[in-house]
Amino acid sequence: MGHIEQENLVELIACDEVEEDFGAKVEREGAPPLAVFRLGDEFFVIDDTCTHGDASLSDGELFSNGEVSCPFHGGTFDVRSGAACKYPCVVPIKTYRTRIINNSVWIDLS
Repeated sequence: MGHIEQENLVELIACDEVEEDFGAKVEREGAPPLAVFRLGDEFFVIDDTCTHGDASLSDGELFSNGEVSCPFHGGTFDVRSGAACKYPCVVPIKTYRTRIINNSVWIDLS
């Protein structure tokens, strides 16, 4: 991973608050909610709201291939790339570069 400027980092959640193979919703003041996912030792952050409908992706099922399903219509997104993988989801979801600092998940907003 490349160099990330410290002033663009935002702390989201402690690593141990994100269960493996599950999502956690993180609400930030004045910003849309985010979904944090843990696949093994890796953490991925995406926008929490599905691009197809008003569903919380952190409530969806996370599959071992890195796709999360929308709980409303069953479409899927790849949490690593943001790609829409299964219809009716066709618009990609925003992803964020992550860093682990002092056992917390941080994102880069630059």
